[in-house]
Amino acid sequence: MSGSFSQHSIAPAAVLRGEGAWQQAIEPIKAIGKRPLLLGRSAATAALRQQCQGDLELAGLVCHSAQLQFDCCEDDLAALAPQAIAAQVDAVIAIGGGKVLDAGKLLAHRLGLACITVPTSAATCAGWTALANIYSPGGAFEGDVALDRCPDLLVFDHGFVRQAPPRTLASGIADGMAKWYEASVSSGASSDGMVQQAVQMARVLRDQLLLEAEAAMADPDSEAWVRVAEACALSAGLIGGIGGARCRTVAAHAVHNGLTQLPASHGLLHGEKVGFGILVQLRLEELIGQNQLAGQARRQLIPLFRQLKLPVELGDLGLANANLNELQQACAFACRPGSDIHHLPFTVEANDLLAALVSSGATERQPA
Repeated sequence: MSGSFSQHSIAPAAVLRGEGAWQQAIEPIKAIGKRPLLLGRSAATAALRQQCQGDLELAGLVCHSAQLQFDCCEDDLAALAPQAIAAQVDAVIAIGGGKVLDAGKLLAHRLGLACITVPTSAATCAGWTALANIYSPGGAFEGDVALDRCPDLLVFDHGFVRQAPPRTLASGIADGMAKWYEASVSSGASSDGMVQQAVQMARVLRDQLLLEAEAAMADPDSEAWVRVAEACALSAGLIGGIGGARCRTVAAHAVHNGLTQLPASHGLLHGEKVGFGILVQLRLEELIGQNQLAGQARRQLIPLFRQLKLPVELGDLGLANANLNELQQACAFACRPGSDIHHLPFTVEANDLLAALVSSGATERQPA
C-alpha cells in the first residue's frame, strides 16, 4: 500500500434514522435547498410522496415533482434534466426503492445539485452509496457510474420502510449478505488496513443477518427488524464506502447483471437475483476452485434462502423453461470483459457459469 493513493466516498454527510425521521428531516432539508425536485416511480409509494411534498410545502419549500417511467435509465434522465433546469430546482429528493434512489443521485450528480435520499424499503443500500446502476428502458443492466460523493442527507424513516412488502426486506438481506461473499474475494490478499477492516465488517454483517433474518421477517415491530433493516440499507453501504473499489462486487452481482438481460427475470428484485448469484458464486468456487468450504457455505445458505422465499435455482427465477440460448446469453454478459466475475481467483468462462447456474440449488456433497 505504501506510495499508493485511493479516494473514498464513505458516507452521506448526514443520516437521520428511526421512527419519525422524516419529520425531523424537514428543517435539515430546508438548509440544503429551497426548491427541491421530488422524484419517485411506483404507484405504491405515490401517497407517501404526496404526503412528503405536502410537509415540505407547509414548511415553505417550493416543490417540483417528477416520476420515472422506467428504471434508472438514460431515457428517463434525459427527460428529467430539462424539467429540473426549467423549474430551477436546487436539490433532488429521491423517494423510493433502489432504482429511484440511483436515478436521483445520478441526476443530482450531473446537474451539480444537492441530493437527499429517502428509502421506502430496506431492499438495497442505494440510499447510502456514491454509485448508480444504469439500466435499459427494458430493465437490462448496462453499467454503473461512480458519483463524486454520497448523498448530502439520507433519511431512513422506520415507518416508511415498515410499509414495504416483506419481500423487499428478504431481498435486502440477500444483497447485504453478498458483501461478505464478494468482499472477502475481491479484497484478495490486500494489505490495506481499511480494506481489511471493511471485510471484517462484512463478516459481522453476514453473521448478524444469519442470526436475525428470520426473526426480523417474522415481526416488523421487533428490535431484530430494526437491526436487520438498518444493516441492509445503511451498514452495507458503509462497508462499500470504507473498502472502496477493492471491497465490492464479484460473481454474485455479475450473475444479477447477466440475469437482467432476460425479460423473464424482470419481475424479480435486485437482491433476489444477487442472492441467487451468491449461491452461483459459491458453486463456482466449489466446482472450479475446488473449495469444499464454499460448497459447505452454499448448502448452509440454501435452507435459509428457502425460508426467506429467496430463489435458489433457475425455476425460482421463472427460468425453468428458459432455452439454452437465453441462458448462454445471460452467462456471456456476466462473463464479458471487465465484468466483476473476473475478480474471482480463477478463470470463469460462460460455459462454467452455465454449469453453476443450473446446479446452484444442488445439496449433494461433492466427492473430495
